[in-house]
Amino acid sequence: MNFVLFDEIDIWKNFLPLTFTKPISEIRIGILTIKQKWDIALNTNCSYLSQSYLEKKYPVLINLENIFINSKYCPNSNIVELINTLKPNQCIYSDKKIIAFYGNTNDFKLLNNFQKIVFSDSIFELSNVCDIYQKNAEELIDDFKIITKNKTSLPLSETVRVIGDKNLVFLEAGAKAEACIFNTSNGPIYLGINSEVMEGSAVRGPFALGDNSMLKLNTKIYGATTIGPHCKIGGEINNSVVFGYSNKAHDGFLGNSVIGEWCNLGADTNTSNLKNNYSHVKLYNYLQKKSIDTGLQFCGLIMGDYSKSGINTMFNTGSVVGVGTNIFGGGFPPTYIPNFSWGGSNGLEKYRIDKLIETTEIVFERRGLSFNQIEKELLNSILSFNE
Repeated sequence: MNFVLFDEIDIWKNFLPLTFTKPISEIRIGILTIKQKWDIALNTNCSYLSQSYLEKKYPVLINLENIFINSKYCPNSNIVELINTLKPNQCIYSDKKIIAFYGNTNDFKLLNNFQKIVFSDSIFELSNVCDIYQKNAEELIDDFKIITKNKTSLPLSETVRVIGDKNLVFLEAGAKAEACIFNTSNGPIYLGINSEVMEGSAVRGPFALGDNSMLKLNTKIYGATTIGPHCKIGGEINNSVVFGYSNKAHDGFLGNSVIGEWCNLGADTNTSNLKNNYSHVKLYNYLQKKSIDTGLQFCGLIMGDYSKSGINTMFNTGSVVGVGTNIFGGGFPPTYIPNFSWGGSNGLEKYRIDKLIETTEIVFERRGLSFNQIEKELLNSILSFNE
């Protein structure tokens, strides 16, 4: 069977600026991306059905027989069992929302004619960017069970102190931790392949450190926090998700935030995650094209891919930073910063795309990677997006 993860356009927009450069199923929550969760659950390799300009990097595969799965959902055993029983022209719904159907791409407009199967059990659903950090603990705990099942952790160094259950600390091959404190009272701690936790760091679970990522000296982590692969992290982080290939290597606070890929937060960059009057935080929404009340007291920074901040940058509560921005200078920059912006509190101008690509090529080369033509075309496509 061929499985395709599809994006609803309005839901995809609710995850901007993170999804300017990727389908919803490439969002990391817990330890894995949504696609990785479905791949494991279905024992397959799902493809993507998202925005047309993303297709070169994230291609869709359509066969004669296909099951389409709504990418805002994460799998559990009950929904996987039901999906595997689907027959042509059948559709699974939950609370009047489509989860999956058996058909073809031209069937999206015909789903009302499909036989409806109601899924009455609970299922994990993402609706907006804040859900990524708000619901991260639940997925991190579930992913930990899936990834570590029937596997044995590397032994912990005697220099590491564990508060709570030592069995909830798992080290993959090549992972290192010395002279640090792990607290598993609220959830597990997972260290990916060749990751490292340096001396003096204090980590409270649930927490995941991706493959080849590093916590630098004396880093302070409050759960639920996920650091994706190939990241360097320092300072203080609380309940945040960093997708991968991004650095916050120095002191500074990051709280209740989501950081995309290939981002860099300069030394002493700080985010506010709570308003002085303790009122609800407003956050810019690309679908409604205005700031809306999140209903949350805690919300920090949402940053799209390829964006950077200079040293001592201060982000106000509920800041949204688009793709390919460069933010620097004193004072608080605006809480909404459009794609390809250059500047800060004294004003913003357009960051020339050729200069951004030139810098990005250097960054990729440092990681032994190539910023190819597909990546360049993707960035140029975002230039024309009507924010």
